[in-house]
Amino acid sequence: MSVIDTDQGRKFITTEPITESEETGKQRVWDATRSAFSERNCIGYWRYPIFSKVGEISKEPDILITDQDLGLVVIEIPSITIDQIITIDGDQWQLQNCSTTEAHPYQQAEHQLKAILAFCDREPAIWRKVTGRAMIALPLITQEQWQHHGFDQLPDCPPIIFQDQLGKVGFLECIQETESVIPGEDIDDQQWKLLLAVISGAPIFRKPLRSLVSTEGKTRASVVAAYSQQLYELDMQQEHIGKEIPPGFQRLRGIAGSGKTVLLCQKAAHMHLKHPDWTIGLVFFSRTLYDLMIGLVDRWLRRFSNGDIQYDHKTNHKLRVLHAWGAKDQPGLYSTICQLNGARPKSARDTRERQPNRGLAELCKRLSEEINIEPCFDAILIDEGQDLVTEDYLKYQGKQAIYWLAYQALRPVNPEQPEQRRLIWAYDEAQSLDTLKIPTTKELLGENLSRLLSQGSQYPGGIKKSEVMRRCYRTPGSILTAAHGLGMGLLRPEGMLTGITRKEDWEKIGYEVKGNFISGQKITIHRPKENSPNPVPELWSAPVLDFET
Repeated sequence: MSVIDTDQGRKFITTEPITESEETGKQRVWDATRSAFSERNCIGYWRYPIFSKVGEISKEPDILITDQDLGLVVIEIPSITIDQIITIDGDQWQLQNCSTTEAHPYQQAEHQLKAILAFCDREPAIWRKVTGRAMIALPLITQEQWQHHGFDQLPDCPPIIFQDQLGKVGFLECIQETESVIPGEDIDDQQWKLLLAVISGAPIFRKPLRSLVSTEGKTRASVVAAYSQQLYELDMQQEHIGKEIPPGFQRLRGIAGSGKTVLLCQKAAHMHLKHPDWTIGLVFFSRTLYDLMIGLVDRWLRRFSNGDIQYDHKTNHKLRVLHAWGAKDQPGLYSTICQLNGARPKSARDTRERQPNRGLAELCKRLSEEINIEPCFDAILIDEGQDLVTEDYLKYQGKQAIYWLAYQALRPVNPEQPEQRRLIWAYDEAQSLDTLKIPTTKELLGENLSRLLSQGSQYPGGIKKSEVMRRCYRTPGSILTAAHGLGMGLLRPEGMLTGITRKEDWEKIGYEVKGNFISGQKITIHRPKENSPNPVPELWSAPVLDFET
């Protein structure tokens, strides 16, 4: 495994902002969790995406805590008062004056816990070593009220955290004193790193080991085989990006190979399971990505649904993997919006532009000029966003035509704020010498909408509006550094050809800079190991890049 320290400041992930109807009780338990575990070696999730079934109900756990000493803790939170409980018979709770008349909170927590532990047990190094606890939290009921109604005398009374146990010390003690559902063992640091990788979902990318290829020795085939078995350690920034559902705009920018495509597919799959009634578009520009993205969505759906749900792009009309333009046999964002709005989609023959992105921009501009676009999507996620940016003459009223069409096709997140829509876009920093300048939100969507991203850095719950991804997993650091140096001509005696000339821009693609960009001054640019965690250099144990003259 490559070594990446977890970001302690971001170790609690609110996958979706807690709604106003839930705030009274559930927010208090989540706040208590973050307070009690703030100084522990752990990560915590509000609504971790594992959708296990109890009867016909499929639901994710309210809270999942992964702690090196305690193992896994799942907490289910019925936000009910004592007067709303009619009877409790085993794990069946009869309720009144609330959204449901029947609940099975402890059974739900146990099912969710066992589903997550099943993933852990697929790893030999932590097989049956991870301890698991399932609990109920009742933030609107005191222990005295519970006892007054005699519920504490019930056989098989589940472990409960009451309203008066939500303090930092009492909350943690209550969990520590709860007997485990699944006993485990103490795990060492390497096992802990593996557990975090499992929780992140990393094993879904591990390829089956080909028995005919030895992982010993120093052949290129052996290094590739060993590399395919590696699990990257938990990257907290990626955990936030992949598992959070923002209630509005979100911009992801980063160096090529930082994982943006994988994370967008993960985010789309999570949205689909969490909100099956939503219409979601996952959009890309390069047709060669079509099969890859369908495969990634399928993997994440299987992972999050515990194997219950697969992805069939031909029959699933709620989660659509769309090429930006579309073709006869492949649906696209542009062609889908045309069809849903009763317009005939045009093709490359209908545009004067020869470049595909320019041709698409021209047709999107013309469509926006010709008809009023009716909203037909609840979320649109755009990959390869840099390839959908064109020259000013193809803009629609100062906005990038493709982005503006996507925005118009989105339903408002909140009717009271109709301008706020769930448009998420990702683009590569310094992908080529032609795309060194990253467009601002103002350039993409106009000045008024750009304020939605610039006013405040995050949404409720801590979901960031913009993320800059500096780590490159795909390419070894020495090769990446050489490519940037040669491509920009950084050491050219006559001076650099073109390239990045601001310290903050180098830092955004993962470099450290010593010196100032002043004419005649020496500047040292260095790529730290933590921003290039690709393990090939360690596996190869020899230079991965040689210059021969």
